[in-house]
Amino acid sequence: MAKRRVVITGLGLVTSLGEQVDQVWDALLAGQSGIVTIRRWDTSTYPTKFGGECFGFDLTKYKEAYARHKRTDEDEIPRAGRLDRFAQFGIAASISAVNDSGLDFKAEDSTRCGVIIGTGIGGIETIEEQNKILNGRGVSRVSPFTVPRLMANAASGNVSILFRMNGPNTCVSTACATGSNAIGDAARLIQHDLADVMVAGGAEAALSALGMATFVAARALSTRNEEPTKASRPWDKDRDGFVQSEGAGVVILEEYEHAVKRGAKIYCEVVGYGMSGDGYHITAPDEQGRGAAQAMRLALKDAGVTPDVVDYINAHGTSTELGDLAETKALKTVLGDHAYKVAISSTKSQLGHSLGASGGVEAVIASLAVQRNLVPPTINLDNPSPDCDLDYTPHTPKDRKIEYAMSNSFGFGGHNATLLLKKM
Repeated sequence: MAKRRVVITGLGLVTSLGEQVDQVWDALLAGQSGIVTIRRWDTSTYPTKFGGECFGFDLTKYKEAYARHKRTDEDEIPRAGRLDRFAQFGIAASISAVNDSGLDFKAEDSTRCGVIIGTGIGGIETIEEQNKILNGRGVSRVSPFTVPRLMANAASGNVSILFRMNGPNTCVSTACATGSNAIGDAARLIQHDLADVMVAGGAEAALSALGMATFVAARALSTRNEEPTKASRPWDKDRDGFVQSEGAGVVILEEYEHAVKRGAKIYCEVVGYGMSGDGYHITAPDEQGRGAAQAMRLALKDAGVTPDVVDYINAHGTSTELGDLAETKALKTVLGDHAYKVAISSTKSQLGHSLGASGGVEAVIASLAVQRNLVPPTINLDNPSPDCDLDYTPHTPKDRKIEYAMSNSFGFGGHNATLLLKKM
């Protein structure tokens, strides 16, 4: 059976640069940074005091946006106290994406609609909070909602309930490759006629006291406290670690004919998906980028295209010495001479690295790049590392006809995921 075509018809974001897709896009093109000194908790004892914080996020703002999807008076977004922050982000981005798509799930076959929203870490803030209660007030005071809040599948489960979807409902957790894996896995469900509509992406809220402390202990974070907006600098020789952030990125995937029949706007088509394992080290990437290269090759093979068709790559580009170099080597391995002709950027330079959410966020951005023929910039790339010598779109966006865009996500555990998007 021939694979069915899969298109993206809705986009939703929660990021350090805002929660409205066009707002975030405009900020990216303007070269703005969402990296600030953290305000939600005390960082006075931390060597890193900044991140991509979604300050002022309030799930209750989405109550009206969800209202048209209610089927009974009892249908309502759960109270924030019953949800970890990561699930709140996932729900908010999903509501935005569904509304953007124009879908009315009351008119759909619920068994053909599903959800895959992943997270790299899950409800770590809930674990912190409840552990303090356990140690300070005793076992009887631990919340009965602890498990439903902290479990990694909480975002998927709650979104499925909110929209009364009875199709595939699962969760991916592959560290920083999570969002891309979730979208790729969801696309394959549609391709193989197991669903017609999927809500897919990633959500993360590990920018917390414990979450950040773990990366501090690993010496993975930038410590540029005097200039937080300049701390995330992929491929720059002065990079000193990644910048941790939080948020969510969700897309609506639909079978092409299903989308056309209902008159949906279509951002782009998902034509390729590849994933691989480094089989090398639990945190460090393969130094030659062999696993990353394999994921990209498989995405191109899945699409049935050659490397020279790629016009834009939203790179993983985390601003770490090893990661940036490994991805550069992988790009050269897969694309050959074309690697020097393709436009590449890392929007983590502006948004920070939202771990399991990053692949979802970057799929949204890559979709807009394809639709609008614009390459967002890599800010802070002032002095490119000699070994990182490709076109990383420094400082300013560029107009470019984009027929195919690639989005890369690589994570701890050696997980690699690549999506290939095509203009419609």
